[in-house]
Amino acid sequence: MKVCVLICMVLLSGFIKSGEAQTKPFLVNCGVTSSVNIDGRRWIGDLDTGDNFTLSYPGIAASTPNISEESIYETLYKTARFFTESSNYTFGVDPGNYYLRLHFYPFSFEDNDVSKSLFTIMANNLKLVSGFSVTTEISRKNSYMETLGSNSSSSSLMKEYFVNVNSAELVIEVIPDEGTFAFVNAIEVIPVLSKLFEGSVSKVGENGADNSLNLGERGIETVYRLNVGGPEIKPDRDQDLWRIWESDISYMFTSYAGSEIKNASNITYSSVNDSSVAPLLVYETARTMTNNEVLEKRFNMSWKLEVDPNFDYLVRLHFCELVYDKDNQRVFRIYVNNKTASENFDVFARAGGMNKAYHQDYVDVVSSQIDTLWIQLGPDTAAGATGTDALLNGLEIFKLSRRGDLSRISDRSGSGGKSGGLKSRALWLGIGAGVASIAVIAFLCAMFVRRRNTMAPNKSHPPGWRPFFLHGTFGNSTNNAQGSKFPGGTLTLNGSMATIRTGKYFTLAEMRLATNNFDDSLVIGVGGFGKVYKGEIDDGSLVAIKRAHPQSQQGLREFETEIEMLSKLRHRHLVSMIGFCQEQNEMILVYEYMANGTLRTHLFGSDLPPLTWKQRLDACIGAARGLHYLHTGAERSIIHRDVKTTNILLDENFVAKMADFGLSKTGPALDHTHVSTAVKGSFGYLDPEYFRRQHLTEKSDVYSFGVVLFEVVCARPVINPSLPKDQINLAEWAIRWQRQGSLESIVDPKLRKCYSLDSFKKFGEIAEKCLADEGKNRPTMGEVLWHLEYVLQLHEASLRRNSVEDSFSSTQIPANPDNPEVGNENNADHNLVEGRETVIDLNLGEDEENTRGSSISNGTAGVEEFSQLVHPQGR
Repeated sequence: MKVCVLICMVLLSGFIKSGEAQTKPFLVNCGVTSSVNIDGRRWIGDLDTGDNFTLSYPGIAASTPNISEESIYETLYKTARFFTESSNYTFGVDPGNYYLRLHFYPFSFEDNDVSKSLFTIMANNLKLVSGFSVTTEISRKNSYMETLGSNSSSSSLMKEYFVNVNSAELVIEVIPDEGTFAFVNAIEVIPVLSKLFEGSVSKVGENGADNSLNLGERGIETVYRLNVGGPEIKPDRDQDLWRIWESDISYMFTSYAGSEIKNASNITYSSVNDSSVAPLLVYETARTMTNNEVLEKRFNMSWKLEVDPNFDYLVRLHFCELVYDKDNQRVFRIYVNNKTASENFDVFARAGGMNKAYHQDYVDVVSSQIDTLWIQLGPDTAAGATGTDALLNGLEIFKLSRRGDLSRISDRSGSGGKSGGLKSRALWLGIGAGVASIAVIAFLCAMFVRRRNTMAPNKSHPPGWRPFFLHGTFGNSTNNAQGSKFPGGTLTLNGSMATIRTGKYFTLAEMRLATNNFDDSLVIGVGGFGKVYKGEIDDGSLVAIKRAHPQSQQGLREFETEIEMLSKLRHRHLVSMIGFCQEQNEMILVYEYMANGTLRTHLFGSDLPPLTWKQRLDACIGAARGLHYLHTGAERSIIHRDVKTTNILLDENFVAKMADFGLSKTGPALDHTHVSTAVKGSFGYLDPEYFRRQHLTEKSDVYSFGVVLFEVVCARPVINPSLPKDQINLAEWAIRWQRQGSLESIVDPKLRKCYSLDSFKKFGEIAEKCLADEGKNRPTMGEVLWHLEYVLQLHEASLRRNSVEDSFSSTQIPANPDNPEVGNENNADHNLVEGRETVIDLNLGEDEENTRGSSISNGTAGVEEFSQLVHPQGR
């Protein structure tokens, strides 16, 4: 009997030592000696060393009488431990895996200004933060949430890490930078008994064992943990590991892209290994696609997440099929940063049934130039499923250490101490040397140019003229039909060869032939830059040829801006460039001719037949699509800054396209809310907030577009001094009628009430929202676009109900006598009413072909025009 007992004890001892961690949690309230009960757990003071942990240097116990935010951890955040020299928290633990949570609530104490606190924290040999400023990190996070449209802000910060301990101790080392101090409010050390992270995960977009990562060898930081389609889950409802699951709504690219669903049925885990991956509450709610019956079924649900560049990220997606009871009912694709992570993803099949909780891991490598991680789910039309839909229950993003380091690059570069001082001095010496080198190079370049001009005065450029090839806009042509190239390629200002060239290279002789030697009878537009000619190139295509005036500086900056924008933008509803000419001091751009001119000419001031209500809606929708792409289709948004009806052009099928990017401006960086810049634009369309504060945002375009919407309804100039005082400004006049519910009283009489009243009222509501005095109260362009699609849907539904579509067409003066419905029923884009998510994500998630900011066309390759191309008055 004794032998059996002894054997059992030995086996148990071996199991404990070789198995999972058996340590109880450590919950430490820093800056106090007594214990306190919070959220049902006992937190001990950090000077109470009788509970298997020690503090090597006590530092200073600090406290504050109150805090500025409501939190379950309010008691913890009122106290902190301040350190002016390195100190270690040492916990006696069994080898195993642990969640380590560090709580920070910055408050100044005595002479210690918390905003000047900088420090490093190590967990055994893993660097968690370096040169870390709590106040800067909180400010950065709040600023990011503000850019997402969230009103929530926080004064506290919690950092969570997953660490593997191979010894009997977990040492948390707090190291203040030289001349400053460190602090911490609370520490959690939670043993993880199940295998949350193990094995290898392949990188997204790469195949083969060589491209997988071993998670067991990496330190892990939790960046996001989201309950998709449900409310926030508090720590006490995830009692195994006491995790916080945020609601995902703030992180969605558009909140209307996915509908929330829930199921009260009994949910079980698909595998015993999943039992601690997430609480069952996460799987009881989900988000599915709002409207999946749209054009080409290419829209996605998208989550936009800010991350630190130059790290690997583990993306963990949680799934549970709550609706379908058999496979092949919901099949979709998963994209991570616009790369396909999974095709033919069927939750039912993978989880093994309905109401089965399941998770899937992916790893993506984020380069040093990217600070955003996009997670997208969209239908897989090739799968042949009954429905084209997608579903997600939960989302987690984890940062993986590199060479034992999890700290941000900005943190590391900002670290102090002796090494920081040396690095700083080295940095300044390097900068000084660089400035000196640049000065020498600039001097040599100036001498070279002066010498060249002296030697060849007859070839010098006229005053104010700078050929655009000097600005590196174009490189070697790859599609020159005749094989002609600029000799030796194209030089940039720094002497390197440019690598970006858009369109075909035309010779000056070809340009003269296309325009009958620039015959003034072919001029279709004039601007500060020069003239625009209607021409015909050698293949018989009609084109618009924009020729800058070599003797004029006026418009040159706008011309160069337009070149820059068009070199990186491609979209069905944006102007596209066919080619260019750079020869004999000429600066010429070539575009496809836009047969139906500007939207304004079809509204008033011409003999053209009036547009139908549907044609006007189509034009507004097309323009909104173009603007939405500008605002969201690149890593940094682009603000048009001159939205008006003369800059909305119509092709032969009346497809609307945005033109004239001469005033466009790159939008604010992620940590800014606006761009401070001088006011430019057109009177009548100008955002009053931008005018008052010189703060430019995407909402400035939204305001201008709201004026366009009223102009489309009323068909009159936006500024008309000949009218009574209260009618001079269209926006002010129309908004008064709209708020009285009487916008129909001032509608264009040529419409003759041939429109759905419901759609007209909804249209007026959209325009009114766009003209909100403050930008924060205006919708995004994506939301405007969705509502316009809905307006069109209301109108078409009304036509179907009343069966009067034929009579409606016959009562209108057709836009084209030979084909009254040209550009409408003949254009599939305009017949299909898209859901909001269609508009939002049409250009995302199609692998490298549709990456954000790509120069590849999104949709049918449309080629558009400037307002000056068809309007003699120009800007």
